[in-house]
Amino acid sequence: MGKMAAAVGSVATLAVEPGEDAFRKLFRFYRQSRPGTADLEGVIDFSVSHAARGTGPGALKVVKSQLNLCSVSDHDALRAGLQPVSKWQAHGLQGYPGFIFISNPFLPGYQWHWVKQCLKLYSRKPNVCNLDKHMTEEETQDLWEQSKEFLRCKEVNKRRPRSLLEKLRWVTLGYHYNWDSKRYSADHYTPFPSDLAFLSEQVAAACGFQGFQAEAGILNYYRLDSTLGIHVDRSELDHSRPLLSFSFGQSAIFLLGGLKRDEAPTPMFMHSGDIMVMSGFSRLLNHAVPRVLPSPEGESLPGCLWTPPPADLPRDSVVEPCSGEDWQVCASYLKTARVNMTVRQVLAVGQDFPLEPMEENKRNITTEGSCHLDEDNSQVKRARLNPD
Repeated sequence: MGKMAAAVGSVATLAVEPGEDAFRKLFRFYRQSRPGTADLEGVIDFSVSHAARGTGPGALKVVKSQLNLCSVSDHDALRAGLQPVSKWQAHGLQGYPGFIFISNPFLPGYQWHWVKQCLKLYSRKPNVCNLDKHMTEEETQDLWEQSKEFLRCKEVNKRRPRSLLEKLRWVTLGYHYNWDSKRYSADHYTPFPSDLAFLSEQVAAACGFQGFQAEAGILNYYRLDSTLGIHVDRSELDHSRPLLSFSFGQSAIFLLGGLKRDEAPTPMFMHSGDIMVMSGFSRLLNHAVPRVLPSPEGESLPGCLWTPPPADLPRDSVVEPCSGEDWQVCASYLKTARVNMTVRQVLAVGQDFPLEPMEENKRNITTEGSCHLDEDNSQVKRARLNPD
């Protein structure tokens, strides 16, 4: 596949550093970009009409994506806080088969629940976060309770030290990703949140992936100066299942590249409520987030977060009410931040984790002299903690 489309304008004049590839050059350009200038003219904006999605060649690649309208009932969509699938605005990009961008399919007010869950519930133990390496489990037990008063009075004293929630950078759910080994394992698992699993299953089904199992999640917490480096999500054992990404809060620039870093990426905006699905060929492409964009109005929330959820939610809704006090904390946080949830299926149906080297040696010792080793018993079985 040829070179991916790159942004136009002053990108071409950016000097290439020694050993710098095409992706890194664009990453550095958008990292240094200035909102409100021509720097962002080449960035695709899926939330506006086709004519205004950008002026770069990437804008010409926008195509309509077909969704599976019959796979998700309107009631199940409502349970997850989503509009009926027939009303979703889904697009793809020529040259990126399997990539689907859904522009904010959430019903008004329902994003509040997911923001609150990321900040208040999913950040709790036994889930794992970046602060665990430097603090005790007791100190990171409930980041919300330790931070809410700081965030409520943020406008009063902007020079105060950051709260623990503001120091949070990532949280892992389900099968916990090991950042050192770049692997998941059967013995490092905690129950995956049922509400997020339901939301993910509906989105995956609408995109043609019935039976998707939400087994692992990585939540990224961005400040305005945060970035996400160039990488490929390849640690999951089953790459036939999609990677789902949910964005809330301030907007960001997302770069989607090719199989190699010498292919220039296509830039696009991610706004609050947007969902990206990477599957098929696009599942293993390089991607990154070089820039979180401050609100043009200063420290304010995107308009889609102004409306509260309805007072009466469906009885079987996975979305819970959000109190005014809780949202005050969430809103204060999101005025200068962004939260992203990525959900993955780690294993294929019936698949097991491979043996660890030490376990392999033990198995060889205990079975030495036997004439047959059953293939069904030659792998470590998937280990899940009892949700009860």
